[in-house]
Amino acid sequence: MEHFKKILRYAKPYKSFAFLNIFFNILYAIFSALSFVVLMPLLKVLFEENKNKEITKPIYKGFSKLNAYVNESLSYYTDQLVQENPSKALVIVTLLIIVTFVFKNLFSYFGFYFITFLKNGVLKDLRNDLYNKTISLPISFYSEKRKGDVMARIGNDVIEVHYSFLSILELIFRDPIMIIISVVMMLLFSVKLTIFIFIFIPIAGFIINIIGKNLKKTSDKVQAEQGHFLSILDETLQGLKVIKGFNAENVFNNKFQSSTSRFEKLLNKLMIRTQLAGPVSEILGVIVFCILIWYGGKIVLVDKTLGGDGLLTFLGFAYNIITPAKSISKASYTIKKGNAAAERILEILESNDELKDTPNAINKTTFNHNIEFKNVWFKYENDYVLKDFSLTIPKGKSVALVGQSGSGKSTLANLITRFYDVDKGEILIDGINIKTISKKSLLNLMGIVTQDSILFNDSIEENIKLGKQNADNEEILSAANIANAHEFIKDLPNGYQSNIGDSGNKLSGGQKQRLSIARAVLKNPPIMILDEATSALDTESEKLVQSALEKMMVNRTSLVIAHRLSTIQFADNIVVMRKGKIVEQGKHYELLNKSGEYFKLVSLQNID
Repeated sequence: MEHFKKILRYAKPYKSFAFLNIFFNILYAIFSALSFVVLMPLLKVLFEENKNKEITKPIYKGFSKLNAYVNESLSYYTDQLVQENPSKALVIVTLLIIVTFVFKNLFSYFGFYFITFLKNGVLKDLRNDLYNKTISLPISFYSEKRKGDVMARIGNDVIEVHYSFLSILELIFRDPIMIIISVVMMLLFSVKLTIFIFIFIPIAGFIINIIGKNLKKTSDKVQAEQGHFLSILDETLQGLKVIKGFNAENVFNNKFQSSTSRFEKLLNKLMIRTQLAGPVSEILGVIVFCILIWYGGKIVLVDKTLGGDGLLTFLGFAYNIITPAKSISKASYTIKKGNAAAERILEILESNDELKDTPNAINKTTFNHNIEFKNVWFKYENDYVLKDFSLTIPKGKSVALVGQSGSGKSTLANLITRFYDVDKGEILIDGINIKTISKKSLLNLMGIVTQDSILFNDSIEENIKLGKQNADNEEILSAANIANAHEFIKDLPNGYQSNIGDSGNKLSGGQKQRLSIARAVLKNPPIMILDEATSALDTESEKLVQSALEKMMVNRTSLVIAHRLSTIQFADNIVVMRKGKIVEQGKHYELLNKSGEYFKLVSLQNID
């Protein structure tokens, strides 16, 4: 329950709905009890044999005799009404029953009506917080978590908590209130019978509790396995071309079916144990009920301290306890499942963001002098990717990073944007350590164009203005022209309003990349980071994209990570890297004349 208590804080903004729910549940419980009380006069009207007997008004003899006084009062007023006019008595009692049941169900509906706003409000806020946390956590968090698992937590786990939330509110308020009122009424009818029934109820509760002992652990495994097969599905959809191209459908089919088979076994175990709660509580309820009839029958026939109509009314109240008690037992199962889901949700909500802003983070809005990597060391896991790396990039200059795969080029782009933090050393912008700059203002200084053109299932216009939502049509058109994108956009059926599909799949690779460049151009940042922006393109597309990049980089500080060396020949400084260190740097022709590492790379690509 400790995890569920943390989720309950989301109910605070909706506490007025909670109070209204409690209020109407109290009224529901009262009228539920009255619905059995009004049956007693009906039984007297229908089955009382001696309708002309002498009746005496009862006298109150103190609290200890309260139950007898209540029973005698009900009998007195009912007998009086029956003797005056039996037909009228029957009509009045029938109308009283109708009114009582109408109010009982009306209050039940109002209780549900108000709890709906609370539950769905909590569902919305919880899901919004989860999404907000998901996009605010560092990239490193998702190198350890499967995307499908995160999706399962935001989707199915939140729904599980949503259902459990209703159960816990009923467990705390509605059902206990009904039990309390029913117990009070039972005590008024017969103290002996009430004590008798409460000897057996704890025994039944103990048996039910044993059944649900390991429910949370099984539920944890079910949710984790669900996250696993959702991850396989996500990977399948993303890599469908590769899977088909390598005839690997069976490989992924087997992976998915293995996961769903494990899920089936765990779910069977969970559902069988959960559904066992209903039959067990039903059987135990019937046993308790039958024992109660036997003991109550003795009181009516032998002790004669309670009438037959009183016993039937008492049994109604006993049923009124057993029904919510069964609901509580079922709710306890649901809550255990919900607690497991809440634990998984809180694991994300309470995850520490190691890259969060410092308390006095600077909002830096301008870039004036240079970027400096100063004795930087960094590792993703065990081995250092960068080793004592130092480099200065003056304002307005373009610096290209080249080298073999794994030399640390893309890592530098990840570090300057603070997607990761350095292990040792520091990165400075205008002499200020980027760890002391707020992440939002830091990223506002930068535009990023990656090798993979990451676009969204929306219109071209919305994709271009992602970094500048208030951009007008003229600015969007200008950015598209700089990126050499306007020519193909105007030929589309809906122009800038054309939807580009999931991940921009309605466009070619070159078109997608030019949209990515237009997006960066529109943002107009002083620092541009280009991470192998042309490596995945054909020759014609590369020329168009390269032309767009050159226009974009004019008078702008640029860090270019290059695979195709033909694209960086005019950089102000080319830095050649190997195993996390700089082996040489200079302009294109200077490095060629050295006949060193850069010369070898150029020779391999047959570049003049």
